[in-house]
Amino acid sequence: MTRKAVKGSVIADLLAENPIQDYEALDFEFPDEHINEVDCEEEGPADVWEMYFDGAVNLSGNGIGAVLISPDGKHFPIAVKLRFDCTNNVAEYEACVMGLQAAIEMKIRKLEVYGDSALIIYQVKGEWQTKDLKLIPYQKYLLELIKKFEEISFTHLSRDKNQFADALATLAVMDQIEEGQMIQTLKIKARSEPAYCFMIEEEPDGKPWYHDILVYIRTREFPPGQ
Repeated sequence: MTRKAVKGSVIADLLAENPIQDYEALDFEFPDEHINEVDCEEEGPADVWEMYFDGAVNLSGNGIGAVLISPDGKHFPIAVKLRFDCTNNVAEYEACVMGLQAAIEMKIRKLEVYGDSALIIYQVKGEWQTKDLKLIPYQKYLLELIKKFEEISFTHLSRDKNQFADALATLAVMDQIEEGQMIQTLKIKARSEPAYCFMIEEEPDGKPWYHDILVYIRTREFPPGQ
C-alpha cells in the first residue's frame, strides 16, 4: 500500500497530549564565545623519514646508493663510486653508513631504514653476530651513528622492493666519474603521453591557439570566415 502523508498538526497534537515529565529545554548559550576555531591535532609519523640503501659489486667496479625520503614524499638520492676492492657485504655496510651520515647532516631525528641485506639488518638489530674481521669495524661504527637519532628502526626488504637504491648503486658503478668530481642530482619525472603531444605550433597572428575558443565563449560568435 502507498504510504499516506501525515499532517504536521497531527504530530503536534500527539506531543501536546503526551507531555514529557522530565523535559529540559536545550541550552543554546555558548560559554566560550571568544573561541573562533577549534583545531584537532592529528597524531602520526609526520616527522619520520625513510632511508633505502644498497651496494653493487661486479666486474665493472663497486658502487653504493641510498635515498632519503621526507615525510611529504621528496626524494634525496645519493650515489658514490668506491675506488677500492670490497665484498658485497662491505659495499652494503658502506651504503648504509653513507645514508645515515647524510641523514645526520640533514638533522633528521626519526628514521626508518630499509635494505635488502639481511646480514646488515639483523646484525644491527643484534639478532646475528659477525666474525668477519672486515665487518666488525663497520658494525661498531654503525652502532655509534645510531645513537645520534631520537628514533630509528631497521627493516629487511626483498630486492624487488629496493630497486631505486639498487639503481643508484649500479649507476655509480657504471659512471666514469673521477675522484673529487660531483654530478648534480638526477631528476626523474613520470609522463603518460608521448613527447610530440606536448608540441604546440605558434600561430601566425601571434595569438594563442585557444583565442578563437575564448572569443566564442565570451561573445557566442564564430570567427570570421567560419
